[in-house]
Amino acid sequence: MLRHITTGIDGSAESLAAAHWAARAAVRRGVSLSLVHAWKWHPRPAPSVPADRSERDWAEEILDRAASSIRAAHPGLRVVERLVPDSAAAALLAAAEDAELLVLGSRGLSGVAGFMVGSVSQRVVARSSRPVVLVRAGESSADEHLPALDGISPEEIPETPYRDVVLGLDTQRPCDELIEFAFESARRCGATLHVIHAFGTARVEPADGPWAPVSGPELLAARERTVAATLRPWCEKFPGVSVVETVSEGRAATALVRASAGASLVVVGRRTREGHLGTHVGAVTHAVLHHVGCPVAVVPHD
Repeated sequence: MLRHITTGIDGSAESLAAAHWAARAAVRRGVSLSLVHAWKWHPRPAPSVPADRSERDWAEEILDRAASSIRAAHPGLRVVERLVPDSAAAALLAAAEDAELLVLGSRGLSGVAGFMVGSVSQRVVARSSRPVVLVRAGESSADEHLPALDGISPEEIPETPYRDVVLGLDTQRPCDELIEFAFESARRCGATLHVIHAFGTARVEPADGPWAPVSGPELLAARERTVAATLRPWCEKFPGVSVVETVSEGRAATALVRASAGASLVVVGRRTREGHLGTHVGAVTHAVLHHVGCPVAVVPHD
């Protein structure tokens, strides 16, 4: 049984923010946290390596600093440090195989939204067999909660409600792994699950005329019924999770970005089948990663 969460450490502010997010998730799940730092010997060390240190010594110090920060914030959490002599992408993909979840840091595109998804993160997100969460630098526990009264921080009032977990739902190809991940995430936090379903205008070919759009109240009502039917067994499985559904005509990515403004987590999927251009995350997930400011979970599925 998978009983730990893995996060990548590279000495950056974003990787430390991701490690603290992963630590909070591990505490909620009652599992341990594995910190992975990859390093490889180079004839000419990177400029970031101090002149009086070897690459390995510097790698150990980076890992020790992160572990100390996590242990100070979460004294009851079991933290395992892993120094891996391999490329970052290969080390993270291998470490994710036996983890419940892989958490990575990513720089923001701006001060308000979006991720700068580097080459390592792109390869890992596109190929990981386990869910991957991307976290921006500066993300803190307070960002996961609704504002507390009188400026009191959520750390002082642990029962401060969590912000919504947002799920993008495709009713034509509903995915059990994706839906279950979202419900479980909401259940562990006691958060509301906000399900987003967006659809484009359908078109039919009348017998006596050109193609015509099919839209309006009837189509919207039909889509709402489909969403409700898709979620019904999951609502029965997770009776304690409050679910809000938003069904609208338009682009799914736009609807998800709009809903993410007040969310603690956005959950999207990635199909594991490779296309003719190789493995990719899909247009909606790609757009979400570049325009959403809160943590994003990418869940692989068939």
